[in-house]
Amino acid sequence: MHDTLPPTDLCRLLGCRLPLLLAGMGGVARSELVAAVTGAGAFGFLGMVREPLALIEREVAQVRARTDLPFGVNLIPAATPAPLLREQVGLCITLRVPVVCLFWDVDRAVVERLRGAGITVVHQVGSVQDALDAQEAGAQALIAQGVEAGGHVRGRQPLAGLLAGVLAAARVPVAAAGGLADGRDVARVLAAGAQAAVLGTALIATHESFAHDYHKRRLVAARASDTLLTEDFHVNWPPHAAVRVLRNSVTRGERGDPFGPAPATGPAVIGEEEGRPIHLFSTDSPLRSMTGDFEAMALYAGRGVDRIAGVEPAADCVRRIAAEAAAQLAR
Repeated sequence: MHDTLPPTDLCRLLGCRLPLLLAGMGGVARSELVAAVTGAGAFGFLGMVREPLALIEREVAQVRARTDLPFGVNLIPAATPAPLLREQVGLCITLRVPVVCLFWDVDRAVVERLRGAGITVVHQVGSVQDALDAQEAGAQALIAQGVEAGGHVRGRQPLAGLLAGVLAAARVPVAAAGGLADGRDVARVLAAGAQAAVLGTALIATHESFAHDYHKRRLVAARASDTLLTEDFHVNWPPHAAVRVLRNSVTRGERGDPFGPAPATGPAVIGEEEGRPIHLFSTDSPLRSMTGDFEAMALYAGRGVDRIAGVEPAADCVRRIAAEAAAQLAR
């Protein structure tokens, strides 16, 4: 019986040993988590959506100080002001980041610029049409994200059906994302033809994730039925960009109408991060660097949350899930 998972073509493209990917979650997927996951044999993406250049440069340097293995950066063109996006892409090229993952709308110019600089481009998609568009634009691998995923959810299809459709349409390797939290989940998508499983929520609940302890504790206590898809957390994102979060006072309507007129005094401030105000209804989730009313922030969680039993070291989480998946596939 195998006690670990064999590499796939996608592993060879990315330069990792295990067919497990850390989702490039904004805020929480920082250098400490990426390095831990990568060191355990998986592949990690830094979540750098809308982040300032100085932070991206620092996080990339800190990953490289911890490991010499390949890693990636996650950017989201549709949620980033155009001037900042141009600078972010330029910085990734200057820093020779090996892999960039893109999400939401397919931005051909960004894909072409990254490819032209020799960077491997992965694109997360929520529909077969998105997959075809990303592939045509030059993406070298795809992530099919099912509606079960935590955080921003692009499509509305359950993962099983979406994965089958994308696999049938794709000429490039396809990974699967959405509610995957244990080895049985991973084995299921690998058996269905995915070349890797993407882990998000399961790796928020680790010591190395940059999520605040409040968020981690809420994940450990939650069940799948505690999650819901909502547009309530929308500031800084395109319209109708739904997120899967844990139910809280905002989703219950106790904090007012997220789409009503802003108060005369300006948007309500519920927290702070190093001098930056955190506004009610923003897409910010609670981070180690924040103070404030965490209960009212976006507590991202996928439907696999009920299979998270505790907070553990990220490397242990990766190795445990890989061993569980290998045992399941061997059966």
